[in-house]
Amino acid sequence: MTETIELNHWINGEMVAAERPGESLNPSDIREVVARTPDGGEAEVNAAVASAKAAFPGWSEASPELRADILDRAGTLVMERREALGRLLSREEGKTLAEGIGETVRAGRVLKYFAGEALRVHGQNLASVRPGVEIQTYRQAVGVYGLITPWNFPIAIPAWKAAPALAFGNTVVMKPAGPTPATAEALVAILHEAGLPKGVLNMVIGRGRVGQAIVDHPDVAGLSFTGSQGVGAGVAAGAVKRQARVQLEMGGKNPLIVLDDADLERAVQIALDGSFFATGQRCTASSRLIVQEGIHDRFVAALAERVAALRVGDALDPQTQMGPAVSEDQMETSYRYIAVAREEGGRVVTGGERLQMEKPGWYVQPTLIADTEAGMRINHEEVFGPVASVIRVKDYEQALEIANGVEFGLSAGIVTSSLKHARDFQRRAKAGMTMVNLPTAGVDYHVPFGGSKSSSYGAREQGFAAVEFFTQTKTSYSAS
Repeated sequence: MTETIELNHWINGEMVAAERPGESLNPSDIREVVARTPDGGEAEVNAAVASAKAAFPGWSEASPELRADILDRAGTLVMERREALGRLLSREEGKTLAEGIGETVRAGRVLKYFAGEALRVHGQNLASVRPGVEIQTYRQAVGVYGLITPWNFPIAIPAWKAAPALAFGNTVVMKPAGPTPATAEALVAILHEAGLPKGVLNMVIGRGRVGQAIVDHPDVAGLSFTGSQGVGAGVAAGAVKRQARVQLEMGGKNPLIVLDDADLERAVQIALDGSFFATGQRCTASSRLIVQEGIHDRFVAALAERVAALRVGDALDPQTQMGPAVSEDQMETSYRYIAVAREEGGRVVTGGERLQMEKPGWYVQPTLIADTEAGMRINHEEVFGPVASVIRVKDYEQALEIANGVEFGLSAGIVTSSLKHARDFQRRAKAGMTMVNLPTAGVDYHVPFGGSKSSSYGAREQGFAAVEFFTQTKTSYSAS
């Protein structure tokens, strides 16, 4: 057992103590309480927003060098503490320790990237159609942003939302996900340690009512949300009602096409990585494997062998290759969809059974389901667990039609040695991101992130695209 953390809200640069009725459990061993958590509400959100609003003028008008230095310092601290932060992340979320440390490093890189972007905000000088008139455009901070973050990347996503908001002069009120508040709180604490002024970054811990209070608050100028479609629709409706900016990321049902000309060993490794690493709890995970008939049987047999060999266990065990689900609900969701797939005629090639482990935890046996049809629920609804289904197809055109035939459009991949098919796929795949001979899960932090259709709404996240959402353009005319 490890010591339990007593969490607080962060409001106006201070830790605000409160009763702690909630608990964050270790999904690898649910006897262990990682953190005891407060349950905030409207009063705490009102105080946090008031603090952020008061801090906005000074922060937005400060030298961009000041903002850059603070973010850079925070990035350094995060990476210096990667082992401890990664361990906390893995205890709380269930990723393997290697994955937890890797995500922590990514968060540090994100902070450092946006430290540089704080100094690169630029505008344009343009000639007017009227003689003697000059036109300039420049970008300004917007105001208070509400950030509602998920549990599956509990330090990276808070970093990639907060860092651009802060870099461009905005202030923030953040609500972390219920299962992983300790990891998010550790990031907020480091940003304050790095020198953030009071009120610039606030965090309120609690259930859905905290998020709703942020969405409804008249002084929150913009909302960035990552989570489910159902909740995201409510966030969008609340934002539009009062004309706030809104940005949504809401998951995927991502296809990986494997053509007959693919290198079999490479295709299997790509599918294994995309479908099962991080316990399949990635919005970019390869949950639909669309395989051409000439390679289908060999691919399924080889992938099933690799899946069956995955070592499932405690996230902190260095021998573990796949950790537990984050919660009992997520575990049960995976097993429920496995049962649905069986009822609809799918064949469980490997996995699908309840795991009996030494420690009580939310473990899911990695599962591969073959003989599925494109119209089955398992091929349309997001499982968000270590479950992959296989669809047999005759040719590339049928594969692409099936890949595009769902309401999601986040990431889509193809494994092929054909340049013709690879280029055609990049053009015609209905997804915000395409991957050729790479897993669908795995993106860089300095380029835009986002999808199409029901996966995303609003401006892109991350990289050079973030400036579009977190600033507003002003056009200035002057006559000599």
